[in-house]
Amino acid sequence: MNSQTYVKVVAGIAALGGLLFGYDTGVISGALLFITPEFNMTAHQEGWVASTLLIGAMLGALLAGRVADRYGRRTTLILGGLIFVAGSIWCALAGTIGSLALARAFLGVAVGGVSIVSPMYISEIVPAAVRGRMVSLNTLMIVVGQLMAYLVNSALATSANWELMLGLAAVPGLLLAVGMFFLPDTPIWLATRGHGEKARAIATRAGMHVEELASANAARRAGRSEWFSLRRFRWMQVTVLLAMLMGLTQQITGVNAIIYFAPTMMNKVGISTENSVYTSIVIGLASVVACIIGLKVIDRIGRKRLLLIGLSGNVISLLILSVAYSQADGSTTMAMISLVFMALFIAFQQAAVSPATWLLISELVPSQVRGLGMGIAGLSLWLTNWAVAQYFLPLVEWLSGSVAFLVFACLGLVAVGYTRVLIPETMGRSLEQVSEEMERRYAKVS
Repeated sequence: MNSQTYVKVVAGIAALGGLLFGYDTGVISGALLFITPEFNMTAHQEGWVASTLLIGAMLGALLAGRVADRYGRRTTLILGGLIFVAGSIWCALAGTIGSLALARAFLGVAVGGVSIVSPMYISEIVPAAVRGRMVSLNTLMIVVGQLMAYLVNSALATSANWELMLGLAAVPGLLLAVGMFFLPDTPIWLATRGHGEKARAIATRAGMHVEELASANAARRAGRSEWFSLRRFRWMQVTVLLAMLMGLTQQITGVNAIIYFAPTMMNKVGISTENSVYTSIVIGLASVVACIIGLKVIDRIGRKRLLLIGLSGNVISLLILSVAYSQADGSTTMAMISLVFMALFIAFQQAAVSPATWLLISELVPSQVRGLGMGIAGLSLWLTNWAVAQYFLPLVEWLSGSVAFLVFACLGLVAVGYTRVLIPETMGRSLEQVSEEMERRYAKVS
């Protein structure tokens, strides 16, 4: 197997974590339409059931980086796959709102964990020249997972079998655990643990330059803890803050309000329950096609430029969606126009914003604080995700859907501003070179 094929196989298996992430965040959008009447849930309870997964994800993201530093990226992903299996079965068997919420929180630990460790693993085991495409493969698998969830929801809509909708995530969870069992750990992690020869062998097989292990070796020789390094070096603090900002940016325009609640929003303006489930397929298809496009251009356009294009498209789509949705109640034509602009918003998000932010998070955090820093960045992402899931429907009841979309558009404009000023371009650079630039920029920041 040559280096290119080897890298694709390794990245593809690790990206199964993204598939699970996508399925478990997407499946609730259709399942809620059947869970809500069965348990007679209020809007706040709907938000709670959707968002408990995200509470678990916050914990998982924060802890997974440290676990991955201690036990390895590979072992952490195997553990994540096993938690997916157990959590999915628990969700399917839940008989009360409380039990379902706890099961989703447990599942969320795995979602948050693999959301950080999968791109971390891929970014550390592929050459800089193809890192954008390979890490973005994880993003593609997220939207494929969401599309799978929408298709499963639609297939089971007539039977209202929400238990099977939630339980089927056990299958790819098992595939992730088994697949990772046969893969090596990353050269960078092996180098930090003192396994230099093995690290160089794997790096050579993957086509990486051996000098990309320099920071990892330096960190091992220094013998400092990640907390010590983060407290001691101001440039590392700034870099982790920027990675946190990228986590916030991915969620700030409300992407998961549409992923979780598009069927519910369509149902609110007169589309039948069954047809509302089917509308999510439009969202899913737009996501997959757009993400494939983004994967092809991210190593050509650049991370920062692509992110700015995506955020600008989000803002424009949300402004038009706000107007169309305000006129959609009882009007099938305006409801369909709203759906079109939801899909256009998702296209900009998945072609540009999501791949660029995930990639920047995985590239910005230096190896000396990699596990801790990516965990903190993941916490920022999942905290924002939780806030959207928990409060979007109550916000819609309070201010209307049209105003809620307008709020997201304004936040998108803010994101355009700080991205333009603060975020560096990382395309074509090794992780070592990115760290060197961040040190030059921010070593003397007071």
